[in-house]
Amino acid sequence: MNLKSMLEETAARYGEKIALIYGDRRLSYSELDEASNRFAGILKKHGIGKGERVALSLSNSTEFVIAFFGITKIGAIVLPLDPQYRVSELTSLFAHSSPSAMVSESPALDMLNQSSSVIESLKLVLEAGSGRTGKYPNFDEVLRVSPAEHIDTKPEDGDIASIMYTSASSFQPRGVMLSHRSMVMEAVISAEGYQQTDRDIMMLFALPMYHVYGLEAGLLASVYKGSTVVLVPGTGLSIASFMAAIESEKGTMFIGVPYIFALAVDMAEREGIKNDLSSLRLCASAGAPLSLSTAKRFKELYGYDIMNCYGLTEAVAHITCPSLNGSVSPDSVGKTLSEWGIKIVDSAGRELPPEQPGEMIVSGPLMDGYYNEPRATAEVIKDGWLYTGDIGKTDKDGNLYVTGRTKDIIIVKGQNINPADTEGLLATHPAVAEVAVIGIPDRMRGEIIRAVISLREGAETTEQELRQFCLERLASYKAPKQVIFTGPLPRTANGEVDKNTIRERLSLPPVFPVP
Repeated sequence: MNLKSMLEETAARYGEKIALIYGDRRLSYSELDEASNRFAGILKKHGIGKGERVALSLSNSTEFVIAFFGITKIGAIVLPLDPQYRVSELTSLFAHSSPSAMVSESPALDMLNQSSSVIESLKLVLEAGSGRTGKYPNFDEVLRVSPAEHIDTKPEDGDIASIMYTSASSFQPRGVMLSHRSMVMEAVISAEGYQQTDRDIMMLFALPMYHVYGLEAGLLASVYKGSTVVLVPGTGLSIASFMAAIESEKGTMFIGVPYIFALAVDMAEREGIKNDLSSLRLCASAGAPLSLSTAKRFKELYGYDIMNCYGLTEAVAHITCPSLNGSVSPDSVGKTLSEWGIKIVDSAGRELPPEQPGEMIVSGPLMDGYYNEPRATAEVIKDGWLYTGDIGKTDKDGNLYVTGRTKDIIIVKGQNINPADTEGLLATHPAVAEVAVIGIPDRMRGEIIRAVISLREGAETTEQELRQFCLERLASYKAPKQVIFTGPLPRTANGEVDKNTIRERLSLPPVFPVP
């Protein structure tokens, strides 16, 4: 099955059932199928076809979902981008992926206008969202006047449906190629793991669909099952408005990153619980380590266990899930879902017995590889197994425990950040001689970014100046929360900055386990 036929079959079964709720807007499955056909026709009219990339710089919205299915219906490839990217990041990603068209909220378009050659290379640019500039045709208006038509294109199951950028440096992009087959399979697997049905109402708040967990476990699994998806606007991260939406829409499933559950705990401790959440049957977390204290307090306050899952973009979404029918252990991410295999191996690739930690490798409906990066693909996929770079162990019953990672990655509120982005930018500041960016454990956010900086001789700057320097040039979550100044940074024998020694000197605890 491909994504086109998945939506069409659901629309045939549940035509008048509500597929999407976004504020006052409600879209049935028939209407979603027809709207995505209209958008597919618009793309074809502009000469965009199979294998071409179409960029989406959109927050969670009906426009995102309509565009996603319209793109995949003609065999083109969805390129979901974070709307928080700044001009340098967008320019780098466009140079890597060469999209033919773009649907975007105004901030990204304003920035891309600074790179006229990028905009001029696009066959079609449509503007979406409430803060429109009027410089480009409006997505909704173009869609409304376009004729409804049957799209007879049939993507092959093995065709690439999406390229999703992962935690490599934005200035050395690494796009994960996901096929129709893998994305449909993972939708089926996720729905089975969560025991999802057409009666479920999936709540999405601050879990973006331009990330694989929100896209797969939130949207596509729901489309496969004929569930309703409620897209709660995340502006200002108002957890109170989200709780009110669960009550008003009778939400049954709440999936998110640990930060959202920490916000819910914090609000309940300060203000109490003001909404009736009895419709919920499942709360699940992925994307970052779940704090044991957050899981415990959430259960005490709200009465629900949080299902702690594990996954990564290269494996399409989550590959483990605790059983809904058994006791939930917050420090375990459960067992592998159907179609997935996992091993714990040593540095030589030998499988380790239970309770011995090693690198986690997984097999199943994996990515097809990194876009235009065969060497990087070969480094992580060996004999059908994906080497995740994460450290873990299993117990005698096969439950998985994530205990660390070998990759230099910082996870802030579920966002995977490559320190090289922030380090590379700070190194261009005229006052900075050396810089190391490290993650600091944080109860709410999982980690925060700290920049450790050695200044050039005679140079002066401030923490505020360097933070602002980053905020103007990088997505806001990549800017350091803290900046400290020190002498020359320690280095390893091969000349690299020694972050382990820096952490020891600063008396910092290890990233894992999260307290």
